[in-house]
This record gives sequence, C-alpha cells and structure tokens, in this order.
Amino acid sequence: MSEARLSRICLQRYEFKFRMKNEERRIAFSRMAFYRFLTFSFFFFYYLCSRKSNNMATIIYPSPIFGPVHSRRLGVSLGINLLPGDGKVCTFDCIYCECGFNGDHRPKQKMPSREEVATALEAKLQDMQQNGPTPDVFTFAGNGEPTANPHFPEIIDDTLRLRDRYFPKAKVSVLSNSTMIHKPEVRAALMRVDNNILKLDTIAPLYINKVDRPTGKYDVRKIIENLKLFNGHVIIQTMFMKGLSEGESVDNTGEEYVAPWLEAVKDIAPQQVMIYTIDRETPDHDLLKATHEELDSIRDRVIAAGIPCSASY
Repeated sequence: MSEARLSRICLQRYEFKFRMKNEERRIAFSRMAFYRFLTFSFFFFYYLCSRKSNNMATIIYPSPIFGPVHSRRLGVSLGINLLPGDGKVCTFDCIYCECGFNGDHRPKQKMPSREEVATALEAKLQDMQQNGPTPDVFTFAGNGEPTANPHFPEIIDDTLRLRDRYFPKAKVSVLSNSTMIHKPEVRAALMRVDNNILKLDTIAPLYINKVDRPTGKYDVRKIIENLKLFNGHVIIQTMFMKGLSEGESVDNTGEEYVAPWLEAVKDIAPQQVMIYTIDRETPDHDLLKATHEELDSIRDRVIAAGIPCSASY
C-alpha cells in the first residue's frame, strides 16, 4: 500500500472518529437540554399549582340548590344559594371566607329568580323524599350574602311552603352577616324562619374593617340595635380565630375583644349563641384556629350569662 493511500485511510478514520465524537456530544447536549426543560417545566407547573392553591383553594357553590351536606352545627343540610353559581356576591369580604375573596370570583351569571329557586327546590325535595336522605335543615348560605337577593322575602315564603309539604320536621335556617337587617322586609322574613343565624364577630370597628371588610357603610352600633329588634328570635354566630393578616394579628380570643362582645351579646339577648373557628380553606393562609380551651372558655362565659351557647371546633 502506498504511503499516500495509507495517509488517506488514516485521515478518513480520524475524521470518522471526530464526527462520532461530535455526534455524541450533540446527543449528550440535547439530552441534557431536554432534561433541563423537563425539570424547569415540572417546577414551573408546581409553582403555578401552588400559586393557584394558595389564592384560589376555596369553594364556589352551585346555584340555587346544593348538597345536602353535613353541617357540624346544623346536621344534614340542604343548601339554598341565592347568589350566582359562578361567583361571589357579598357585602363582606372576609379574610376567612371559604368562598374566597370577592375580587377573585366576579360572577357573570345573574342571581336566581324566585321561580328558579322554587322549581329547583321542589325537584330536589321530591328526589330526597323518594331516595333520601331526610334533611334536618334547609340552609340559606352559599356564595355570599343571601339577603342581598332582592327576592329574599318571597323566596323564604316559598321555602316554608315547600318544607311543610315535603319535610315538615325540617328546620329552615339563614346564615347572614347582618348587613341587610336594617330593611323591614328582610327582618320580617327572618322572623319567619326557624334559625335566624346572624353574624357578630366583634364590636371593634378596626377589627371589623381588617377581618370582615364590609364593602359598604357599616356601623356596628346600628347593627347591634337592629339585632335587638328581633326580640330574642336570633342566633348570634361569631368566628374566633388567631394568626396574622398582612403581618398584623387577627386574634380576637383575648379579653379586649371577648369582654365587650359578651356585653353586646347580653344586650341583644339572643335565643342562642354559636361560636366557631376556622374549619375549611381560607383565602388568607396565615390564619389559625382558636384552641378548644379558648372556645370552651368563651362558651362557658356566655352560658354563665344565661344564654345557651355551642362551640364548634
């Protein structure tokens, strides 16, 4: 073999090895880039899910009927939601609301009409009569403030009529933040239900603005005066909790909050008081539950004042 031919063969082998090494490098680089992409995608997806969970892990209820669900305070509860089924309408914007912040759930649908509520409720009651379960209570709750529905008084009348027809032993309850009780027609409707459950978390205006965050004008003294107009046909519901919101304490279990609240409760003279603490996901994630001991202590003080009181943990 000539020297020139041998040189060409050696050169070809060298070029082949060089190309192979380059191909191996390219494949290795491609694999590394692919794995980096997968890793980045995984952590980016995790970040999005965490972000969504932290801000939006709350509940929007169907409308106008949902459940039945088991209520820790009321038993087997058939929910009646007088707000839109795709968002939240409320006169409060509570930092602990299980439905989230108002701004995160702006509805596009309208509030259900009186006719829509009655039709859906009767269909559900017929189904429950045939297939169970038997409800302990019909509860007006859902995606915000039920008394904000302009047909609230008439819907109460329809609900009482249907209750008497299908499940006469069941109670009718309304969970309200008390902001609409200045309206005579709303108060009259609430006087007709079995459980008129109205909120009073505190009487401290600064705390109310920080935690309950009314969306309109709110005067707690006027609220208390209107609560007294029920002449005892009212159940006061109060959230006790701890933790922080925007770096500030929201603990209302201390004496500076409990003592004046208790005096207001005595002045209202309700048929019962329900105190409770956080049980579900909240839009503000730095909130903490009140302890059993704290709730029991507050409950016992209410009972000592001659007013029945229950605590839910």
